[in-house]
Amino acid sequence: MDSEPVHADVALTVNGTGHRLRVDTRSSLLDVLRERLGLTGSKKGCDHGQCGACTVLLDGRRANACLALAVAHDGAEIVTVEGLADGGRLSPLQEAFIENDAFQCGYCTPGQLCSATAVLEEARRGWPSAVTADVSRDPFLDDEEIRERMSGNLCRCGAYVGIVAAVRDAAGEPNRAARDPGAVAERIGSARGGEASRP
Repeated sequence: MDSEPVHADVALTVNGTGHRLRVDTRSSLLDVLRERLGLTGSKKGCDHGQCGACTVLLDGRRANACLALAVAHDGAEIVTVEGLADGGRLSPLQEAFIENDAFQCGYCTPGQLCSATAVLEEARRGWPSAVTADVSRDPFLDDEEIRERMSGNLCRCGAYVGIVAAVRDAAGEPNRAARDPGAVAERIGSARGGEASRP
């Protein structure tokens, strides 16, 4: 015999607005955002946490909303793509995405924007990634760092070049390789124990 769904009360603060909801305990955060709160910016892509289209900021950290049960996040603060702009003014990152043509069909863009917002904050806090060469210093958001940090967000249109450029611009980091051609050899040399930098 099928059992009746179990419901629970949850309180969520979404883009600065408090909500009290009674939800099915099986409901994902993504479904609650889209179907109960009408915030359809976060997209359902793979529904398995592999594409990043549903990425939101959950208590300041990026999370795949399709994998998060809403009931497990009672009291959480959530920012979706709708909450990135300051009133009618786009965030610098959103403006950089437009200026760098960092999207094509746009389906993955909300997740890309939320993830990139977190990347900028992680770098500001000095958090290293798997490719950070020197963890004793704040990470430099060059293209390699950005690609690694954004690797959980897929773009099936292939707008990666524009996405990397947009994140770099929003970080205020010029393309180091263009400014300093020796930077590439320096990075390769450090990865190979100085071999590439030898005359």
